[in-house]
Amino acid sequence: MFKAIYLTKVDQFRAELRDLDEAELHSNTSEADTTVAIEYSTINYKDGLALTNKSPVVRKWPMVPGVDCAGSVVDSNSSTQRVGDRVVLNGWGAGETMWGGLAQRGRYKGEQLVPIPTPLSTRDAMSIGTAGYTAMLAAMALTDAGVASGEVLVTGASGGVGSFAVAILAKRGYRVVASTGRLNEAEYLRGLGASEVIDRAELSASGKPLQKERWSGVIDSVGSHTLANACAQLRYGGVAVACGLAQGMDFPATVAPFILRGARLIGVDSVMCPSARRDQAWQKLAHELDRAQLGAITREIALADAMDAGRAILAGEIRGRVVVDVNR
Repeated sequence: MFKAIYLTKVDQFRAELRDLDEAELHSNTSEADTTVAIEYSTINYKDGLALTNKSPVVRKWPMVPGVDCAGSVVDSNSSTQRVGDRVVLNGWGAGETMWGGLAQRGRYKGEQLVPIPTPLSTRDAMSIGTAGYTAMLAAMALTDAGVASGEVLVTGASGGVGSFAVAILAKRGYRVVASTGRLNEAEYLRGLGASEVIDRAELSASGKPLQKERWSGVIDSVGSHTLANACAQLRYGGVAVACGLAQGMDFPATVAPFILRGARLIGVDSVMCPSARRDQAWQKLAHELDRAQLGAITREIALADAMDAGRAILAGEIRGRVVVDVNR
C-alpha cells in the first residue's frame, strides 16, 4: 500500500488523501515500464488547477495529480533505467492524462525519466521542479536567439518560474528587472539577483501597440496584456519568451513590434519537450544554480497539505516553490 492524492469526478469533484495498492497503480499505468519510489513532489500552478478543479486540466479519471516528482527506480523493464537510478519526471501529461507525482509510488515510461545530475539531490530536483526546469528552457531560448546581454524583464517574478528565471539570468550577467504584484517581495527578488523591481500594474493593462524601447529580452509567465506590453517595449531585435498564462491565454497585441523592430516571440513548452533538450536543461541547472539559493526559494510541506497549497497557489499566496515530502 502507498499514499496518494486521489482525484475523482462522478457526481461531483473530490480530492482526498488515500491509501492505494500496487495493483491499482499498475491497472491505471498499463503502458508504463518503470516503477519509481517517489520521495518528493511539488505544487505548480497547473497542480493547483487540478487539485481544485478550477480548470479542465485532468482529462482522465480517476487521477493522481502532480506534474513532476523525483525518486529512485525500484523496478524497470526499460532499457534506459536501472534499479537504483535517481530520476526526475517533468510533464509528459503527468497529472493530466497519466497518474502523476503526488504519491509515494509512480509508474512511467523509462524515456520520460531524466537522470538527476550530480550534485543535485532528489529534494533539490523538486525544489527546482517544473518551474526551474521551465525557467532554464526559457533562458536557453534567449541565449539560442542571440540575446547575450542587456536588460531583461522577468514577469511573474515572485512565482516559481519567475524566481528561477531571475536567479539564472542574473548569474549569466544580464541586468534583470523583476515585475511582480507583490512589491513586499522586493528584497527577496533582489536577493536572487534582480537589479530592479517594478509593479506588475505597469504592464498588466491595455497599452499602445508600440512603446518606448527598453528590453533586450523578456521571460514571461503571465501572458495576456502583460506579454503584449512587454513585446511592445522590446528593443530592436529583442526577444520575448512566453512560458505561462497566469493572467490569461489571450494575446491582445499587434504585429508592429515584429515587423517594425524585428522583435521575436518564442514559445517554450516544458510538457512535451524532447528528452535531449531536457537533459541539457537539467545539466545546466546542476552547474549554474547556487544550491544555497534553493533554501530562499523553497518551503516544504507534507503530502496531506497538498490540497491547501493548491488553493493557495491559485490565490497568488505562494512565493517561490513548494516541495512536497510525500513520505511525511
